[in-house]
Amino acid sequence: MYRGRIERDLKRWVDLGLLPQSSASAMLAEYDARESTFSVGRVLLALAALLLSASLLLLIAANWEVLPRLVRVSGVVALIWLFHFLGAYFLGRGAKAIGVALLILGTMSFGAGIALVGQMYHLSGDAADAMLLWFAGACLSAAAFASAAVTTIAACLAWAFLITLFDSGGLVPAIESYFWVVPVLAVIVLTLVRYTNAGRTRHLAYLLCVAWLGALYVDNPGLWLAISFFAAGLIAFLLASLPRSPLYGLASEAGSAPSFYSFAVSVIGLIALQSEAEGVLAETTAGVGLLAVALMGIGIVGARNGAVRYLGYTVFALEILYLAFETLGSILGTSGFFLISGMVVALVAWLVIRVERRLGRVGEASQ
Repeated sequence: MYRGRIERDLKRWVDLGLLPQSSASAMLAEYDARESTFSVGRVLLALAALLLSASLLLLIAANWEVLPRLVRVSGVVALIWLFHFLGAYFLGRGAKAIGVALLILGTMSFGAGIALVGQMYHLSGDAADAMLLWFAGACLSAAAFASAAVTTIAACLAWAFLITLFDSGGLVPAIESYFWVVPVLAVIVLTLVRYTNAGRTRHLAYLLCVAWLGALYVDNPGLWLAISFFAAGLIAFLLASLPRSPLYGLASEAGSAPSFYSFAVSVIGLIALQSEAEGVLAETTAGVGLLAVALMGIGIVGARNGAVRYLGYTVFALEILYLAFETLGSILGTSGFFLISGMVVALVAWLVIRVERRLGRVGEASQ
């Protein structure tokens, strides 16, 4: 998608005479030469490694009753070392796609080994302990080989760790203290992201933090926590987005993520605050505040941050519909609600068109 947009822009600039064809071709060739560029072959190899890893996990889960315990454990340990050794060999020879696939197999084999040992010896513990140990092994592998792919696996294991802390009734009391380990795992993943140059994986760590905050509120609902989320998110958003902020330069180097995720936390806080409100007046007041924050986010950073802009649009539209349903919709009935919804959507569409035009003019003026 990104390459296609670059190619279209370069072609347009060449047609307008703003850029020579030779320079455009050189720019496109330089982009294609980057290691991070999308490659069907690399993706298919990674998928093949994951499928083989899944087959290995299923094989171990099926219980190798015909083999002695020592043989089973030795076999899995040998696979772990073999995959990592071969991965290092191919990486050293420049066959990075094959090397990455082998490292994925090695990391998944480590998880299979944890499951096998726990299965055979009936070790006490739970899935959270296993995920934490697997995460540690993945982090060591990612750091040792500076592998972006294994860093992504480590991020996914951090998510799996968070999920294992909950059951159908909420946070499992026996491992409640583990809940506070999740932000530490996110920091470790972000550190690996910088070390292994796995830029896109950082979003898994950011989303993990947001999900952790949401889980914290779901497990401990309260007005003070909702206000804390809103206030902390809003302050962080302003510090990351306002040009006069002392942290603006640092946040700009990190791209659009600081503004977007801090804005998302403030929105989550307001949504939680609205859910805590009692009575139509209090709920409507919180809703109006949510609308104001959505418009503020669009106005402050919408011209240069598409993620914040579209999140603001979504929040604004959904909140308008919600307020219409809670107030007029409940009075006028279903048909009246659909009538009001159509009018509201038309109004929001008109506002979005006006805002987009204004932001477009602001962007052109800043260039």
